Amino acid sequence: MSGNSPEGTTASSRRSTVRVVVVGDHATGKSSLIAAAASDIFPENVPLVLPITLLPADYFPDGIPVTIIDTPSSLEGKAKVEKELKRADAIVLTYACDQPETLTRLQNFWLPEIRRLKVKIPVIVVGCKLDLRDEHYPINLELVMGPIMQQFREIETCIECSAANLVQVVEVFYYAQKAVLHPTAPLFDQESQTLQPRCIRALKRIFLLCDQDMDSALNDHELNEFQVKCFNAPLQPSEIVDVKRVVREKIPDGVNRLGLTLKGFLYLHALFIEKGRLETTWTVLREFGYNDDLELKKDNLPFPSGKAPDQSVELTSEAVEFLKGIFRLFDPNKDGALQDSELDELFSTAPESPWNKPPYMDSAERTEFGELKLSGFLSQWALMTLLDPPQSLAYLIYLGYTGDPATAFCVTRKRSLDFKRQHTQRHVFHCFVFGPKNAGKSAFLTSFLGRPFQSKYNLTNNQCYTVNTVDQLRGTKKTLILHEIQEDDVKKLLSSKESLAACDVAVFLYDSSDEYSLKRASELLMHVAMQGEDSEYCVPCLLIATKDDLHPYPTSLKDSEMICLTMKIDAPIRISVKEKDMNDVFMRIVNAAERCHLSVPETEHGRNKKHYQQLLNRSLVFASVGSAVVVVAFAAYRAYASRKSNSVS
Repeated sequence: MSGNSPEGTTASSRRSTVRVVVVGDHATGKSSLIAAAASDIFPENVPLVLPITLLPADYFPDGIPVTIIDTPSSLEGKAKVEKELKRADAIVLTYACDQPETLTRLQNFWLPEIRRLKVKIPVIVVGCKLDLRDEHYPINLELVMGPIMQQFREIETCIECSAANLVQVVEVFYYAQKAVLHPTAPLFDQESQTLQPRCIRALKRIFLLCDQDMDSALNDHELNEFQVKCFNAPLQPSEIVDVKRVVREKIPDGVNRLGLTLKGFLYLHALFIEKGRLETTWTVLREFGYNDDLELKKDNLPFPSGKAPDQSVELTSEAVEFLKGIFRLFDPNKDGALQDSELDELFSTAPESPWNKPPYMDSAERTEFGELKLSGFLSQWALMTLLDPPQSLAYLIYLGYTGDPATAFCVTRKRSLDFKRQHTQRHVFHCFVFGPKNAGKSAFLTSFLGRPFQSKYNLTNNQCYTVNTVDQLRGTKKTLILHEIQEDDVKKLLSSKESLAACDVAVFLYDSSDEYSLKRASELLMHVAMQGEDSEYCVPCLLIATKDDLHPYPTSLKDSEMICLTMKIDAPIRISVKEKDMNDVFMRIVNAAERCHLSVPETEHGRNKKHYQQLLNRSLVFASVGSAVVVVAFAAYRAYASRKSNSVS
């Protein structure tokens, strides 16, 4: 595998310039360094601060120009320095080789100051005036800078130069550009001298994609195809022999009789990086679609755009079958469930497991041993597809989905159209779960996953989701996603006109033993109903009486039924999570979502609005006067205004 990176790589095409800011103490040689790099001569007199300087593209092997920003060292120029640091792609931080105190200042002032500004970009430490260093006091740069580089990992390279003798002047800005285009940190841990975990995962995926015969080794033909794809040049037979020899000498099992193994492939890239040939590994990664964070570039993923707010995204049957196959592949004992270690291996070609952090963590049903069944695996994938379709598509591709990405997803019909047609074609339903504090929302969500009741639940701070399949009477299965909405977050949620567009059904929980809990749940129901009427994203709603094992307050049943009757929704569903008496509540939620035109609450506000519209339609009188059309709707307006006034009073 050759490390020769051709011109015109992906790295070169994605930037028009690299912006480098030069900072450091007064008289450390900043301006002379820039002027010498630009003119290839040492300037006798330079301004205190140079104007913006451009080093042309032909100075650099990647064919990208470098824009250099000089900065003042005075206290008055501090604001300008901070502003330029925050706009930079890389920093050149200077000290003077003939002034040891300026080197100390890097560690005591400049590097901590860059961190204080939260500027997370590569730093090139540059010793200027190398020609003026006292030759009687030589310095071991590696010995001096080693501890500093250990403390400040943002330092990419240290180099010393002489503008007067034109020694390593342009190289300073080459290393600065290289640190931006081909950064070390995402690929290699300098402290442990090993490849970073994300880099290993990305290279493993690339290896598996190139291993066409799936024998866990790259034969000579596969190596050649890889070389041509990444570097536009084939390997000569002698080069392949040399590559294998280099690997075999250090990693005996890096090569076998079939070819280069994954261990050998990873070793070669570690070797390139150790030798400073980062552009080789970056060329490979970018050819396979990775960005600087070692993720597939989402803007390159063919995902459908222009989705309406009340449309959702679901996996197609083709994608589901692919995921079933992947699940079976990583279930060697065929017990129908994956342990955490098997899940980690399944996602070993992705940047990380997407389900180890919110909102996906603990969102699906697991066995008593903590294993994930196929239904839970597919349910979590349905949740990720609903919440973040581009990420779902990226992870399908990480796992080896080779079909047309456009066939992996389908965009559902608008919910407003479903409402008019009184039917939905959706297979995944998104349910918002509202309710006051202590209404039992957390217990309700966890019971959906078959988890035992707890006497006390921690207050939910972040967005909480649970997802599972629900068996229907007709023998079909639907996926239901429960999304807990904290009481304190309702106002913020409803401040957006499109807040209910993604909601297929809403449920309102209250503690049947607490009168205030019902009162507050009915208020939340009213707010949501009015939002639906005003935004035209009407949502079927259900009222759920929790803690049915406790004694209800005296008028609980009568009060709750009156609320449902007034708002024209189904009678309350009474449940007890503690007693495992769930009253088919999840199936009834799915049924309400499917029959989206029913159980939609009506408020007085909505009825007035509907009545006004009916009056308006009946009162429109068109009278043609010449070419003009007179529209008379005054009577309807008066009727609506009168009803609105009465309702306010």
